[in-house]
Amino acid sequence: MLLKSKEKATKDEGAFSAMAHVFGIGYEIAIPAVIFTFCGRYLDVTFGTSPLFLLLGVFVFMLSSAYLIYVRIRRMS
Repeated sequence: MLLKSKEKATKDEGAFSAMAHVFGIGYEIAIPAVIFTFCGRYLDVTFGTSPLFLLLGVFVFMLSSAYLIYVRIRRMS
């Protein structure tokens, strides 16, 4: 009986660890998306260069998110 509860605890820890990684990756995508997109929009409104800085912000967001995910995956392996 004790062995089965240890196996269940190990499975639960694995599931929580996987969920933590998924949430971490989600934050590594969402936070740069919001920051760089709003900063790009703000700069466009300020300087009157309508889609330029917004597109630049989206591009920087994609690069930074890809790098953060790459670093997380390298740390996991």
